[in-house]
Amino acid sequence: MNNLANILTLTRLALLPVIILLFYMPGAWAAWACLGLYIIGAATDFLDGWVARKFDQITEFGKFMDPISDKIFVATMLIMLVAVDRISGIFVVAVIIILAREFLVAGLREYLGPKNIKLPVTNLAKWKTAIQMIVIGCLIVGPYDIYIEAAGQIGLGVAAFFTVITGWNYLQSGMAHIKD
Repeated sequence: MNNLANILTLTRLALLPVIILLFYMPGAWAAWACLGLYIIGAATDFLDGWVARKFDQITEFGKFMDPISDKIFVATMLIMLVAVDRISGIFVVAVIIILAREFLVAGLREYLGPKNIKLPVTNLAKWKTAIQMIVIGCLIVGPYDIYIEAAGQIGLGVAAFFTVITGWNYLQSGMAHIKD
């Protein structure tokens, strides 16, 4: 468990309490500090897998914890953005869509895993994740720049659109295995 890849995975979770605290602190400095820590956390999402593959640090703990850490990180960020009104109104529907898809895919993988059936991550799902990560960053500092906020809101709609498509694709793939 004590390798760089696993440490990066756990770092993503360790950053969350400080990020949450910064969401509740007033002022632009807190939002920008929150964004900085968020960027570090988002970078670990890419780096942990890369390090694990590149340096042969793939472990059972990492295979288990990385996807959970990713989901906790993104879900916490989205919930916090709603909690502090940086996502509100109709845009909350996009958050619900994103979270529902995460539960759907996690449930499918949990059900199919014991049957040795994998649902590999698609390229479109990787793009969806990249868009989500950028959008969350924009919305963290959105109140302090109207253009960044607008980009974040538009991007949230785009992310929700890709979320529906990828969720549907995973559901179809999963159902094909469930019917068998």
